[in-house]
Amino acid sequence: MSDNRTGTREEWLAARLELLAAEKDLTRRSDELARRRQELPWVPIVKEYRFETDEGGASLTDLFAGRSQLLVYHFMFGLDYTAGCTFCSAIADGFDGAVVHLANHDVTLCAVSQAPLEKLQAYKRRMGWSFPWASTSGGDFTYDFQASHTEEEWHAGAVEYNFRTTDFRLPEGAESAGFDEIASSVGTDWATYWREGAGMSAFVLRDGVVHHTYSAYARGVDSLWGMYQWLDRAPLGRNETSFWLRRHDEYQS
Repeated sequence: MSDNRTGTREEWLAARLELLAAEKDLTRRSDELARRRQELPWVPIVKEYRFETDEGGASLTDLFAGRSQLLVYHFMFGLDYTAGCTFCSAIADGFDGAVVHLANHDVTLCAVSQAPLEKLQAYKRRMGWSFPWASTSGGDFTYDFQASHTEEEWHAGAVEYNFRTTDFRLPEGAESAGFDEIASSVGTDWATYWREGAGMSAFVLRDGVVHHTYSAYARGVDSLWGMYQWLDRAPLGRNETSFWLRRHDEYQS
């Protein structure tokens, strides 16, 4: 519980104006970061990737759906998962409604996961989502873009994620209860759960060639998580002391 002091309206306004200046500075810096993202070199994709979609087999070019820009959300739904990641599901709740707006601004937004298409379709119906969702059908796409990792990489403690080599194994003797709860929410153990990683990647189609332009992982997708943007403005903030998040159909009303 936060231990904020109480004050007068005048004191609040003075503090708020000081904070406003900091917020404006952050907005300007965010605009500059957006510009720098757009200035990153475009890397041509030479590998042939295949996906399974509601419309059948598809190439990476097909995922653009006739538009010139493609945003992919790397949704954590591994081959051995029984349900989609709870955290990714909360993020998807937020972007599901944005898909139609992006589509009318020359941008296709879709999710991509390792799980078979039938699993994705069933979970999508359960959640009531409408965004396009493609399965890699066991292909290399999510591995190549740091969103999936092999069992060998996991056991070696050498997972390539967020542009660095990371060891996601729990230290010997570490308390695992919280991690077990997260893993059990998708029907797996911790090692199987963390062989998938959340993130997003951006692509552009120019003269028939697909180029990779940007990717972000871990807290790099924080700003895409609409719920947290609201919590950051709530009096107690994120206020997280345990694994509280649930899928939207799992909360008790």
